[in-house]
Amino acid sequence: MALLAIDQGTTGSTALLLSEDGRTLGRANREFPQHFPSPGWVEHELGGSWRSVEGSVADALRAAGLSGRDVTAIGITNQRETTCAWDKSTGAPAHRASGWQDRRTEPACRALRDAGEEARVREMTGLVLDPYFSGTKMAWLLSNVDGLRARATRGELALGTIDAFLVHRLSGGATLATDVTNASRTLLMSLEARAWDDELLRRFDVPRAALPEIVPSAARIARTKGFGEIPDGTPITGIAGDQQAALFGQACFAEGDVKCTYGTGAFVLLNTGARPKPSRHGLLTTVAWQLGADVTYALEGASFVAGAAVQWLRDGLGLIQNASDIEALARSVESSDGVTFVPALTGLGAPHWDAGARGLVCGLTRGTTRGHLARATLEGIAFSVGDLIRAMAEDLGARAARLRVDGGAAANDLLMQLQSDLSDVLVERPVELESTARGAAMLAGLGAGIFSSPREAAALSRVDRTFEPTLPRERREAELARWTNAVGRATSGAVRSRD
Repeated sequence: MALLAIDQGTTGSTALLLSEDGRTLGRANREFPQHFPSPGWVEHELGGSWRSVEGSVADALRAAGLSGRDVTAIGITNQRETTCAWDKSTGAPAHRASGWQDRRTEPACRALRDAGEEARVREMTGLVLDPYFSGTKMAWLLSNVDGLRARATRGELALGTIDAFLVHRLSGGATLATDVTNASRTLLMSLEARAWDDELLRRFDVPRAALPEIVPSAARIARTKGFGEIPDGTPITGIAGDQQAALFGQACFAEGDVKCTYGTGAFVLLNTGARPKPSRHGLLTTVAWQLGADVTYALEGASFVAGAAVQWLRDGLGLIQNASDIEALARSVESSDGVTFVPALTGLGAPHWDAGARGLVCGLTRGTTRGHLARATLEGIAFSVGDLIRAMAEDLGARAARLRVDGGAAANDLLMQLQSDLSDVLVERPVELESTARGAAMLAGLGAGIFSSPREAAALSRVDRTFEPTLPRERREAELARWTNAVGRATSGAVRSRD
């Protein structure tokens, strides 16, 4: 018997089949195209996304040598802020989905900020007014696609995030539900009440009749109907947004536990316990998960560029042929020799929040080589994550002693050692770096009653290797001073003064 995790991501869908003791039985991925109809617009065809889910599940079953009858429960994890609209009766998409990277609602967000709305929105939702989140995307769809607002008001149209669309399709239209972690990313849910809020719905002009029911992250949420090889009645028992699923998949169950997922960017989440904690450093307050009536909250921060910096070395500068080559090149030198790379290629995220910042390489000499720049790139990633860890420690009032890591770049041993040294933290890396899908499977096992507690579910996640700090305190402080100086040069104010 197996747990099926469906991980619906930005460019493709992954299906992962795990045994109940945590062994990977089968895995498959199907990609789908992105659409960029205007500058700053990012869209997905919902039909393509759905077909990628169907295909990846069928492929994973074949890879595992299993049939759909072997699946005991299904967990879902997804790109959180991508927003879609579809017909409640037929499941047919009403428009392309607006991707989480889509920036078309920046004017609407700016108008709300200029009107002094951000403080109240942040107080109620834990979020900032940014096109990243779903509420303004829903408002745009309702105002710009003919007929959508009337259909939504009449209750004929569903609006939601990708998890809600998947549950509706997987259940043959029987269930319209979103989990609390995804709902917490919409700008429409009260963080305290964990319910759609009338004040927020009025502010963003979104009708309640179009929204899904908010449910816990682990529960008997729905049952399948008409989904490929999976028998009708198979329970869907776990849902979480991708970063929250990774936090759960890394078994970060105690207050103060922190994880980092290294992908295109780096996402750091800190478990803050049973109460939402506002940040003094520009971090987001969000729901980590809800198990029954018990809710866990988190602080979240993102470094916009992590793996993307390595891609830039490969594609922009041609310094390496493959992303995996960076570790050997960085190890060809003993240090970065004073070279500092601030990877602000798309601005600086938390805790700096400077969209006008620009990438910066400084400290170059005649002796600088490709190896020094490669090592400075890995250091820049680690420094950026370290900024988030320190900001979280100040918000929480306690220093993190351990950082759990996942994502593709976590396979880089040198990066993990640099992270440990520059952040003065023990780094734990799991055997399987796909903690997102594994977290969805763990939640599904809990919701189905296969596991009696999160601790029992944590058996699905095993540590492969740890990295301990080796850098003396004086050296670490000097390195941090070098980084802080470079970040100051990369800020928008410094860029303007140079212009």
